[in-house]
Amino acid sequence: MKGELTWSALLSVPCGELDGAADGWGRLSGRADAARDRIDQQIIIGLRDTQEGEAADAALDRLRQLARNFQYVYTETGLVRTALNSLAHEVRAHQKSVREALADAAGLQFTVHPDGSVSYPEKAGLIAETPLPGGRTVAGSGFPDLRGPSGALTAPNPHAATAQGIADRIARSVTMAADADVRYARILRDLKAEDGLNVPNAAWTDAAADMASVRAAARAYLNDHIPYQATAAERKEWWVGLPQELRDEYLATYPDIIGNLDGIPALVRDAANRDSLQLLIGKLEGVGGHDAAEKLEALRLIDEQLQAPLKAGDPPMYLLGIGDEGNGRAIVAYGNPDTSRNVATYVPGLNTSLDGKFVSNDLKRVRDTAIGVRNIDESSSAIAWLGYDAPQAPNMLDSLEVAGVERADEGGIALNQFMNGISVTSEKDNPHMTAIGHSYGSLTVGAAAQQGAGIPGADEIILVGSPGVGVDRAEDLGVGAQHVFVGAAKNDVVTMAPSKTQAVGNVVGFFLGGPEVSRVLGDFADPGDDDLWFGKDPASETFGARRFPVADGPSLVEDWSLEAHSQYFNPELDSVSAGSIALISAGQAKRVKVEEFR
Repeated sequence: MKGELTWSALLSVPCGELDGAADGWGRLSGRADAARDRIDQQIIIGLRDTQEGEAADAALDRLRQLARNFQYVYTETGLVRTALNSLAHEVRAHQKSVREALADAAGLQFTVHPDGSVSYPEKAGLIAETPLPGGRTVAGSGFPDLRGPSGALTAPNPHAATAQGIADRIARSVTMAADADVRYARILRDLKAEDGLNVPNAAWTDAAADMASVRAAARAYLNDHIPYQATAAERKEWWVGLPQELRDEYLATYPDIIGNLDGIPALVRDAANRDSLQLLIGKLEGVGGHDAAEKLEALRLIDEQLQAPLKAGDPPMYLLGIGDEGNGRAIVAYGNPDTSRNVATYVPGLNTSLDGKFVSNDLKRVRDTAIGVRNIDESSSAIAWLGYDAPQAPNMLDSLEVAGVERADEGGIALNQFMNGISVTSEKDNPHMTAIGHSYGSLTVGAAAQQGAGIPGADEIILVGSPGVGVDRAEDLGVGAQHVFVGAAKNDVVTMAPSKTQAVGNVVGFFLGGPEVSRVLGDFADPGDDDLWFGKDPASETFGARRFPVADGPSLVEDWSLEAHSQYFNPELDSVSAGSIALISAGQAKRVKVEEFR
């Protein structure tokens, strides 16, 4: 908009041309997205399957860079589209307000002048015989202001206030439209690509800033319509009901929101989070400090795994959630949960955060589980769910002392929301779902099971390396005691952590009379010797779950190792445990062997 904006100029703004320009940028964004997919899904796979050697490796590297460039084009051109659509949306709203004000003026036989001032006619007085004279307002200020003639014995013409109100409404709309023009002009000027054919990492940092600017401007156009407070079923209905053009805009402008919204289909979340991943990497590359460096390492490793070629027997990988809040968030599925008959969700525990160890340890556990389950039933998915802040402490047992139950309770709420989401988006009538809690994650699963109606969709619960789950009976977990399974290694110190009262008895007894008194007071505090830090030992007879055999694992005393706490999922180190977890997750729990209670 050139020159000083007037109400007549505002009405003449061709919003349809803005829509057309936005559509053009949207088509460009779509072509970039299609080109990226073709490179990733066809060209790279074809080259990798047919060519070998240094030249082929170099070509693959260049193709991956080209795909990343197209991803950047997709993101930036999508932001241009959203900025133009949002500008048109705002301008239309202000045009509507002006037209309504003009209609009100015409109905009262007022005259609106080119400068926005309003003339009004005379009106008969209520007291004096002389009519109250008409007049003309000043141009609107955007704020109500009573103006008009007055006298000792006569009141101001009431038309004056009405006319001034109309003038202010017009002025307010014109001012806000002019402000929008300035804001979006600045945003669009900043949406420019780097020179050259490659997109450097710094460009993704700029892209994150670009996205923040567009989102701030487009809040009323897109963000305010996202069903943040809705149920998963309502979110799914919202997404399915959107026209494709709006879905594309949400994916380009709010990938982090759509990608982490429970109730959105898995394929959509995966696509959104792959874009969000690049933006997060760009964001953290511009941030210093140990926390950012650890998260950045994990994000890059996840990106590498997503880009890695699938080998025979490998389950496809889906990124269902990613974020840098708190200790970091990552939800990674091996196998599409929406199309799978069996879905197992793994909840990690003590000292888990979004870092390199999460990728090398926790994601490996879930991938191993997915392979094991899919060997039994190919229609299966296993998910690593880091959707909460697990307790952090240098020493594992210290973590139990400082952890408390608060983080498990908060994590339980988030876990239930996620499980409800994948229940809603499942394409199967009655998918078999398993919740797996490891270490402190078992307490989080226990907390989720105690909230509301329990864990949505869960048929089985598996607890391994557990320090207790917050209940004293397996039947209290909501799936029936026969559907609760426990793995507890002989040398896993976490599964032998004494109850708080027993720990106090041991300490007091030791100072009163040495080891023997310590043992006596400890036994007195826990007569059945079946209490752990967070409740009854899940491997005990009192708890009443089904305990499956596991390897003893390395001894803390003899081997000076805590690895017994971490090998439940490893088919090489503990094939019996890993096999049992796979059978249960595949809906074949009847085939699982059980062993005596602790």
